[in-house]
Amino acid sequence: MTTPFSLRIFVADGDPDGLRLVERSNWVGKALIFPRALLPQVKQRPELTQTGVYLLLGPQDDGDGDKLYIGEGDPIRPRLESHYANKDFWTHAICFVAAAGQLNKAHVQFLESNLVRLALAAKRVPLDNGNHPAEPTLHEADRADMLVFLDNMLGMLPVLGVPAFEQVKRAARVSQASIPGMTGKDADPQSEGSQSEPTTQEVLLTCRGKGFAATGFDSAQGFVVLAGSQAAGDTGVSLAAKLVSSRQELLRRGVLELSAEILSFKQDYVFSSPSYAASMVLGRSANGRRNWKDAQGRTLKELQEREANA
Repeated sequence: MTTPFSLRIFVADGDPDGLRLVERSNWVGKALIFPRALLPQVKQRPELTQTGVYLLLGPQDDGDGDKLYIGEGDPIRPRLESHYANKDFWTHAICFVAAAGQLNKAHVQFLESNLVRLALAAKRVPLDNGNHPAEPTLHEADRADMLVFLDNMLGMLPVLGVPAFEQVKRAARVSQASIPGMTGKDADPQSEGSQSEPTTQEVLLTCRGKGFAATGFDSAQGFVVLAGSQAAGDTGVSLAAKLVSSRQELLRRGVLELSAEILSFKQDYVFSSPSYAASMVLGRSANGRRNWKDAQGRTLKELQEREANA
C-alpha cells in the first residue's frame, strides 16, 4: 500500500521555468530542478557544494523522446560544470541533496548504482551512461537509510515529470469484467458475487491484427501492453516516422523482439496513450479507444462512456 505524501515547491527566482526547490514531507532530502542555461547562476547555490546524486535530461539525438544520464558528485557542482562543457544532449537537471553531513560518497554511489539498475530494468528511457556502476558495500544501517532515501526519490520523480524508473503497476484485479452499471446480458459472469465492479483500469483488453494479438489495460501510468503480446512485424505507410523510430528503439532496448515477421513484447510496457499503444501493435495509425476491446467486443471508448455515466 502506498503512503500519501505532500511536496513543497519553491520557485526561487519567481520564474516557473527557472530554479525550483522541492521538499517532501518528513524527509531530509531536497531536489533542485533547473534548465541547463541557468547553471552559471545556479552553481552558486550552497546546495551544489554538497554531496548528492543528479539526473540530466534532454532529447534523444533524433529528437524523438527523452534521454537520461545519472550521476553522483562529492560535491555535485564540479560534475555539473564538466557536463555543461562536455555533454550536449541535456536541457534540464534534477539534483538530490540532503542536509550537511547526511550523505557521503558511498551513499551517493549506492543511489547512482540503483537508479541506473532501475532505469535499465524499466526500459522507459534510453540512458546516456556508458556503464553500470557497481553498488558499494555499505554498513547495514547506512544501507537501510539509503533505501529509504531512494524510495522517497522514486516517489517524487514521476510527480516531477520523470517516469524513467517506474515499473508497470498492475491493478489489484486486472480481469475481463464488466463496468459499473452493466447488467443482464452485458454482465461478465466472472464478476458475479463481487462486492464492487472493476473499473476500466482493471479490465483486460485486446487489440487484434491479422495473425497476432496484444493484451493490455488502461492505467494511471498510461496504457500498459502486457508481456507476451504480439505486434505486426512490418509497418504501414500511415505510421508516422516518430512511431517507426520508437519501434526501432524498443527493439534496440529489448522491449520488443522480432521472430517470424511478428514482434513480441518481452516485458510489460507503458505507452502514453491507448492510440499510441494500438499504433505500435498494429503497425499503422490507429484509434486506441476503438481498437482495444474487452472479451465481449466492447471498445475502450464504450467502456469509458458507460463508466462515466454509471
